[in-house]
Amino acid sequence: MKQSFKTTLNIDRLNSFMDARGIDAVVARAGLNFTYLAGVAYPGTLARHVDLADSPRAVYAVWPRNGEPYIVLNATALDLAKRDAWIEQMEIYEGYVERPVEGLIRALSKMGLAEATVATEKDYVSALDWSLLESRLPKMRLVDSTDLMDQVRAVKVLGEIERFKKGADILDRAFQTVFAKARPGMRERDLHAALVAECIANGSEFTHGILNSSRNIVRYGGESDFVLKAGDAVRTDYVAYVNGYPGHQSRCFVIGEPSTQQKAEYRAVRDLYRGLNDELVPGRTAGAVYDLVVERFTAAGLRYHNFLAGHSVGSWWHQQEPVISRGNPRVLEAGMVIAMEPHVNHWHIQDMLLVKSGGTELISSLFSTDEIFACV
Repeated sequence: MKQSFKTTLNIDRLNSFMDARGIDAVVARAGLNFTYLAGVAYPGTLARHVDLADSPRAVYAVWPRNGEPYIVLNATALDLAKRDAWIEQMEIYEGYVERPVEGLIRALSKMGLAEATVATEKDYVSALDWSLLESRLPKMRLVDSTDLMDQVRAVKVLGEIERFKKGADILDRAFQTVFAKARPGMRERDLHAALVAECIANGSEFTHGILNSSRNIVRYGGESDFVLKAGDAVRTDYVAYVNGYPGHQSRCFVIGEPSTQQKAEYRAVRDLYRGLNDELVPGRTAGAVYDLVVERFTAAGLRYHNFLAGHSVGSWWHQQEPVISRGNPRVLEAGMVIAMEPHVNHWHIQDMLLVKSGGTELISSLFSTDEIFACV
């Protein structure tokens, strides 16, 4: 196995969680766990097959506590895995002829895990495949890995933070370039297309997000034919992936010169946002942070109605635990990266923050959020 896995995989944390639960191997079926364990971020159509429970071309990563890991895949996915994955052992099944789980069963048998305790994700493995694993390998103890892998991925290593930084910088540069071109008469769709194109041209494999005017009352109804006018405040919420890891920020801009009221509203939310970022303290629960968000917005005369105020980020998908939501008991730890986004209406600021014992560290620093960006 290539040693490059040590750059983005928190192997010590993974081993400790497996040992604590008596697990001999983890099978990753979900994209966020497959990419984390295998190091491969599949693009395009291949990406879709990673997460569809009934996919005829699914992929699996099998990570044993001891011994060499395996990737189970079809021939279409093979070349990219050979190029990018740090796992070298591969079990190939025939796509559209046999079920992918048949290849997984062969790999588990070859690895000597037919009578072991194996964990996989109940929220991604189909009921049929789960039953086939139990019937074909009756001495194997199959348990759920969902919470285990969420816990493992939550604390980042240096290589992951470096990837977040690459995506964040690409995204912030794209914001600066595209916002500067925004003018009355443009459609939301025009700016969205320009942002996505700018990110992809500069190294992101996949970019998605939302962009909509303060006059567009359909929430998350951006990227439409809605025409922008002078004075519109525009909110954004974008994700740019690099090597499977997201840069994830939200920035605000105004078409033309912001009004005195717009500046005052923005600054009020900005100050609340920055003060709440300082509350990402190791040992505090995600639910407690959410409560502080509601409390401080209410004290400022603003009704906070969003069901979350932030979330962790990680491989493959940007919204991961811990989520800053009501009553969430997940405890913040040093080394977590949280994308904080407490906001109201169209004043949406979001940054990725590394949680540290002495305070948070801003990952996405190229775009100043001190004032609203004016498109003039």
